[in-house]
Amino acid sequence: MQEPHQGFHPADTLSDGDRDGEEKRETGASSQEGQDQHLKQSEQTDPHMYSIANQLRATFLNSWLNLLLIFSPVGIAVNYANVTPIAVFIINAVAIIPLAGLLGYACEEIALRAGETLGGLVQASFGNAVELIVSIIALVHDEIDIVRESLIGSILSNLLLVLGTSVFFGGVTRLRQYFNVKVAQISSCLLALASGSLVIPAAFLAWAQRESAAEQGPDVTALSRGVSILLLLVYGCFLFFQLKTHSEIYKTPSQKVPKRSETRRINSVKASEAMALNPPQPFELRPNHSSEQPETTAVRPAQATEQKEKVEKADTEVPKLRKWVAVLTLIISTALVALCAEAMVGSIDAITEGGTVSRTFVGLILLPIVGNAAEHSAAVRVAIKDKMDLSIGICLGSSMQISLLIIPFIVVLGWILGKGEMNLAFDGFQVIALFLAVILVNYLILDGESHWLEGILLCTLYTIIALAAWFYPENSSIIDVIGEAARRL
Repeated sequence: MQEPHQGFHPADTLSDGDRDGEEKRETGASSQEGQDQHLKQSEQTDPHMYSIANQLRATFLNSWLNLLLIFSPVGIAVNYANVTPIAVFIINAVAIIPLAGLLGYACEEIALRAGETLGGLVQASFGNAVELIVSIIALVHDEIDIVRESLIGSILSNLLLVLGTSVFFGGVTRLRQYFNVKVAQISSCLLALASGSLVIPAAFLAWAQRESAAEQGPDVTALSRGVSILLLLVYGCFLFFQLKTHSEIYKTPSQKVPKRSETRRINSVKASEAMALNPPQPFELRPNHSSEQPETTAVRPAQATEQKEKVEKADTEVPKLRKWVAVLTLIISTALVALCAEAMVGSIDAITEGGTVSRTFVGLILLPIVGNAAEHSAAVRVAIKDKMDLSIGICLGSSMQISLLIIPFIVVLGWILGKGEMNLAFDGFQVIALFLAVILVNYLILDGESHWLEGILLCTLYTIIALAAWFYPENSSIIDVIGEAARRL
């Protein structure tokens, strides 16, 4: 009888692609297990690392911006006092900045324990809580324009400003940064779908053959409600895809790149390992140094291993807060941000009534910048630490949640509240700006790596949109102009 091959292993039947995927999953699992083991060792080494004093110190002294936390109670108080609305707007805008940083720090602590994928999902969800609360309040008060402009502005801010600054500051100290290109492409495809869901109702409103806009309204509203339900179903499918069926894709770690200052140290380690594995032959050495060779080769392997362990230990981060403390900090920060944002939105009319600043600029640019301060601070912080998967997960994940969850939810809520004006027929200028932003982001993430120049490109497009919003006339819509021209033809 012919005996089976002794060297047979189930992995030998896998293709190259399957084997690569299996190796990546094993690498991600081993990386997570190594991080958990390192956390347990740190707790055993320092049993007082999670004392109340240390956790308070880590929470409030992690940034000098926390000195501005005093503006949070002041901003809430002046909202109920007889104070000029401009002062209310400025004080609450300043108060949101340190609160956003505190929220981002809590999300980062959760990400260290839960992983970059779930951490990015948590950050995007709580970061968008401000937009959701502000949109509901504005919808109840019939501020439909503020709802639309703030939501579109939040998507533009995350895609262009937040992602652009994250890529720039992360790439300044590194030659390039890598991220999970499969995850980024899935997010970009969903964003393309979301932008298309806004283009179609806008085009329907512009070219529908009706005698008046009042006759077009019911059809556009019904179309928007149907599209919103479909988008909510798509977002539910995406969550099932991300957290259940294809979760291993999101757990694949991306390649890390050391800073330029550390490149020489890493190269020295690699050179030492190469010399230890392949020592020079005797005929390559000069006679007067031949006697020193055995001593040198005996020492280099130990030195190389020790230096490599020091580099890996320096790159490993340990959470400074317990899980329940991080969650509590996250909830309190989100609640305070929502209160300050509500006070800030209530003072918009006082700022725009003079005509110096348009409502379009405030709703499309100013409010989203302040409201997205949580995503902005967290995404830039983790990008500097070369955690581009988490940074891109925050930026694209937040934009995706707004476009696939919050906007459709607001339309359905307007349906329940009898607000027929709340539909997906957004202003043409806003739709075109969003479409261009999605196209640029799609082009930049194709190769799976980023550098500082790409951040400049993203921020430049955002600046162009901001300039256009500054000069955009009030009560004007490109949709109306196009629709009138189409009817004349």
